[in-house]
Amino acid sequence: MIASVFQRIFAPEFRQHLIALTVASAMFMEMLDGSVIATALPQMAQTFHENPINLGIGMSAYLLTLAVFIPSSGWMADRFGSKTIFLSAIAIFTIASVLCGFSNSLVAFTAARILQGIGGAMMVPVGRLVVLRGTEKQDLVNMMQFISTPALIAPVLGPPIGGFITTFSSWRWIFFLNVPIGILGLALVAGFMVNLQSRAASYV
Repeated sequence: MIASVFQRIFAPEFRQHLIALTVASAMFMEMLDGSVIATALPQMAQTFHENPINLGIGMSAYLLTLAVFIPSSGWMADRFGSKTIFLSAIAIFTIASVLCGFSNSLVAFTAARILQGIGGAMMVPVGRLVVLRGTEKQDLVNMMQFISTPALIAPVLGPPIGGFITTFSSWRWIFFLNVPIGILGLALVAGFMVNLQSRAASYV
């Protein structure tokens, strides 16, 4: 009985779906984080003693960091291995979420959002790359649809979730909720993901 369970867990098909679920969860976490914060800006402005309009710099810094670092994510995955970069991305994003949650000034929050943007810029593109390289051609369309659906749902769920959190608790929990998801993602990636690396890059 136990042997059959372990055989199922480590079967290639199960591993493939588990990795896809991990990537989908990472995409959901990133997209949700980008939309949920909008409803928390007034409460955050009170904490930082700032005009709510000024907090737009934190959102802009995050988006700008994504745009700057996304193009280099594929090269880093080929150079250092997809598992290494994906693990690093989740770790950076999770640590940055904690720093965002503990921020007490606009400067500290903006710096943490920049760090979060670096993690997010590597997380989603490399995750998609891992799924593309590890999926059979006949399953590719279904698998890409599977990992993309949470990213489409997250922006819709973000505002009501943010409103609920800020109404009944502190805005800081918007970022602290990323921590258990990040820790679970790190454990799954470390245990099941293969460190794919470009042969050409490995000889550089």
